[in-house]
Amino acid sequence: MPSRRAFMAATGAVALPVLINAPARADGRRLADPFTLGVASGDPTPGGVVLWTRLAVDPLALDGSGGMPDADVPVQWQVAADQSFRRVVREGTTQARAAAGHSVHVEVDGLAPGGEYFYRFRTGQDLSPVGRTVTAPRPGTRTRDLNLSFTSCSDWQTGYFTPYARMAEDAPDLIAFLGDYFYEYGPYASNVIRPVTGGECFTLADYRLRFALHRSDPDLQQAHAIAPWAPVYDDHDIENGWAGDIPEQPDPPFLPRRAAAFQAYWENMPLRRAQRPTGPDMTLYRTIRWGAVANLHMLDTHLYRDLYACTGKPGMIPADCAERLDPKRTMLGADQEAWLDSRLRTSGATWDLLGQQVFFMQMDWKNGDAVEFSNEGWDGYAATRTKVTDAIANYRRNGVVLTGDVHSHWAGEVKRDFGDPDSESVAVELVTTSVTSARDGLDKYPNTDILLAENPHVKFFNGRRGYVRTRVTAEAMHVDFRSLKYVSTPGAPAYTSGSYVIEAGSPHLKEA
Repeated sequence: MPSRRAFMAATGAVALPVLINAPARADGRRLADPFTLGVASGDPTPGGVVLWTRLAVDPLALDGSGGMPDADVPVQWQVAADQSFRRVVREGTTQARAAAGHSVHVEVDGLAPGGEYFYRFRTGQDLSPVGRTVTAPRPGTRTRDLNLSFTSCSDWQTGYFTPYARMAEDAPDLIAFLGDYFYEYGPYASNVIRPVTGGECFTLADYRLRFALHRSDPDLQQAHAIAPWAPVYDDHDIENGWAGDIPEQPDPPFLPRRAAAFQAYWENMPLRRAQRPTGPDMTLYRTIRWGAVANLHMLDTHLYRDLYACTGKPGMIPADCAERLDPKRTMLGADQEAWLDSRLRTSGATWDLLGQQVFFMQMDWKNGDAVEFSNEGWDGYAATRTKVTDAIANYRRNGVVLTGDVHSHWAGEVKRDFGDPDSESVAVELVTTSVTSARDGLDKYPNTDILLAENPHVKFFNGRRGYVRTRVTAEAMHVDFRSLKYVSTPGAPAYTSGSYVIEAGSPHLKEA
């Protein structure tokens, strides 16, 4: 695969013919460059992929319009087998609809399985940056490894997005983003690294503007252009601490706010029509198959969950909180639970990866004799967790849970019964740190050793910013925790803070 440097150096070679009119103002004058938000691809299949862009000549226009006219704009797209676009294999014209924020989602098919492709868009005289994408291998293929990277939690105000650039340099096959693509808050009162544009997000215009701010970042644009993404939201993509239909704050009304957030999320992510929301509802859970090597099951742990146990709000709860053990409570909802069970039962892949948002392993966060759990993670929904671990064990799957949310790297083994210290491990959990949230962080905190000692199934911690890089084969999963010492200024190099191997058939972490 090409390095990011080689890819970026070779992607502007051949111009398309001018086939369509450039977007224009009401007075007929041509607009500025409409591709200020870059390009992206997502959710690959053996024969295709989603291509994305969003037109915006003034991306930080406060009304969320991107400075675009209130009219649809035709956009030409091309997919080629080479970076110079001499071997174009698919092309067409679509509309950037004003009602969809002038976003473009092209579901390309008819491509070769396991192929590397390059794509671009054009409107009038303006040519987009070139993106690189890949298709999934043919079903049943066990010889095509999956190079998967994943991360979460990018807060504009708390740092620079250098981790995205470092991830792009690896040129992975697929990037899973596990939630909190942005934070919905308005300007912070202090310790701001980069000032945010706009206030707290409540309306569709607000969410569109926040997406545009993030999408204008060159490091994030590189990460989107280098590989297809598989994104899911967490809470801050909508509102901090929401659960089902219950918001953290009751005013303004939550369901219209959620509908606006979902609409903007779909507009700004390379998602398929199947994920397009209907008002405040959105079906985001889905499976991405990588031959017979891996199935990546992307979960939604917010839309269907019951309210937080014992307190009704996210936070720490004592071990004697009986509500967290209630078998009637759910994290995923009945339909998603049944869907996941079916996917695990019928999986023909070596690995089943669960891409989701919150801490899955049991975790005692209180130092000393007292025990406290987080009711925001799966500890607050223990019955749902047991259903998942039972399915992994009973169907004899190689399960690996991929997690975000907590702004630090963790790795550990998932026990079938956390109440029994001698219980067998049935899966592994890999937790990625954040892109910028929690600022620079530390490699280790004063209480890190105590936390690890009191949770012996947890094997690794690092508190810097970064991402996780993996290579998934039919025999093993190779894991590198990539860390950066600072995001308070740009340009930090990445280093490997921990490396592990998980062997197929053995749900244990081995140091590499």
